[in-house]
Amino acid sequence: MLIFVGPVVAMGAPADGSAGWVQFLPFLLILGIMYFVLLLPMRRKEQKAQEFRDSLKVGDRVITTSGIYGQVTRLGDDSLQLQIADKIRIEVARAAIGGYQGKPPVVESAPQ
Repeated sequence: MLIFVGPVVAMGAPADGSAGWVQFLPFLLILGIMYFVLLLPMRRKEQKAQEFRDSLKVGDRVITTSGIYGQVTRLGDDSLQLQIADKIRIEVARAAIGGYQGKPPVVESAPQ
């Protein structure tokens, strides 16, 4: 059984080769839309959360993403100490701080 595929393959290629980039135009358009609709807002939100975490100072009243309320008593590079009750202090990661008490959260908590 002989299968002849020469003309079928040749039909997909442009005759002069000048319009080959046009085939990639829809792909590039989809990538551009994904960047502006998904990636750019996500990057801005993460940058805002990082600026919030960097601006924390001793005495700020915060809430963690798990719902623990406390007051910052000590700052470290990757963690901070929260006083959650009289003489009760816990060490938490900076990434676990969701926002200031009584204000809308800066960092959204993970869905459960």
